[in-house]
Amino acid sequence: MELSRIAELLRPFLIAPLAETQLEYISAYIDLLLRWNARINLTAVRQPEEIVTRHFGESLFAARHLFADDHRPSLGRPEQSEGTDDRLIDLGSGAGFPGLPIKIWRPDLRVTLIESNQKKATFLREVVRSLELKDVAVFGGRAEGYSGDRAGMVTLRAVERFEEALSVASHLVALGGRIVLLIGQAQCAAAREALPRHKWDEPVPIPHSESRVLFVGGAAGEPG
Repeated sequence: MELSRIAELLRPFLIAPLAETQLEYISAYIDLLLRWNARINLTAVRQPEEIVTRHFGESLFAARHLFADDHRPSLGRPEQSEGTDDRLIDLGSGAGFPGLPIKIWRPDLRVTLIESNQKKATFLREVVRSLELKDVAVFGGRAEGYSGDRAGMVTLRAVERFEEALSVASHLVALGGRIVLLIGQAQCAAAREALPRHKWDEPVPIPHSESRVLFVGGAAGEPG
């Protein structure tokens, strides 16, 4: 897809346009996704323009709200943290959303993609290799088996067993960190109930969607 068309489709989700290098990353990513999606079911969204808006647009909308232009955390900024704001864990990463677009937005992040489906994990490794992304690790297993460092941000977008995934996320986020959800509006109440000790911001509606929102909760005390 032409870079100018990608930029046009992403305009409603952003304040300022992406750099040409970032658009090139997205274009290459889309090519890989379409090629692999013909062999394994990575996403039900198969039209390139819809991939841009549904997957990249939503993910970059989250990145725009999480980070100010000077790279300081914006939405849901914790009052204190363990110095892990440069680490992000994407739980149930699937085809890499929102973790990899957020990495494209902010290249200095250290990102871990957790994906238990081995075919999807192989795809994620291929994206990381092809785009030559640095400081991105793929953990091909269940999140309960992940023993790496906690992160200042844990993202969830399309996961099964939502409440169970939230519990797992709360054990992956660092003290003072944030859980970042891209979910349906109706799931916000379940998130608040599952993690009542988190300080939840008001949900932010996602452009071009009737019900999906960005919902961020800050861990005010010990995670979990």
